[in-house]
Amino acid sequence: MKKLFLDDVREIEMVYDKSMESEFDIVRTYEAFVEYIKKNGLPDFISFDNDLGLDRANNLAPDGYAAAKWLVYESGLDLTNLKFKVHSANPVAAEQIKGLLNNYMNYLNKK
Repeated sequence: MKKLFLDDVREIEMVYDKSMESEFDIVRTYEAFVEYIKKNGLPDFISFDNDLGLDRANNLAPDGYAAAKWLVYESGLDLTNLKFKVHSANPVAAEQIKGLLNNYMNYLNKK
């Protein structure tokens, strides 16, 4: 089972049990998230952070919600069986990510 952890600062053991560390690949940016999935395909499970720091111009970098939007609107991948968790400390963004992915997967499952 492929698992992907999107977070700019946290390590696996800060969210999950340390024994699960070897189960995850870690990406730190939106760009690395997109590149990873394009190269390796859709993982079975994704753990999303939202706030991914600043970009080079010290603006907010694309976030976990942008990664979720890329999956839904641009990736072209079948998300029907995607399992995910949002571990972001930002409650508004966490609900946005969950809402987008759950609504889209519900739509797919009704087709």
